[in-house]
Amino acid sequence: MERSAVRLPPDVTPPFDVYVNGVPQQEGTDYERRGRVLVFHQALAQEGKLGFGRWLLGAFGIGTYRAHHSVDVRYTLPDGRPMVAENLPVEPRA
Repeated sequence: MERSAVRLPPDVTPPFDVYVNGVPQQEGTDYERRGRVLVFHQALAQEGKLGFGRWLLGAFGIGTYRAHHSVDVRYTLPDGRPMVAENLPVEPRA
């Protein structure tokens, strides 16, 4: 089963909310927390840098699309300020 992992930024502390493409995720159902890493029960993909070939196609008006999952975490700082860590990097995990 393919999985994906996301490392939490240093200032994120529980409680926090996790979203994939704007959809709320549930701990235990959609992901597990292992220390400062969230391990998702599905493979998530993020589009890398645009290569020359895809750029060239785009220059001629030919679109190319790849899967891209945006992982966001909403949390509150100790002083009460609400924060959002957006589009966190996704790592493959076996």
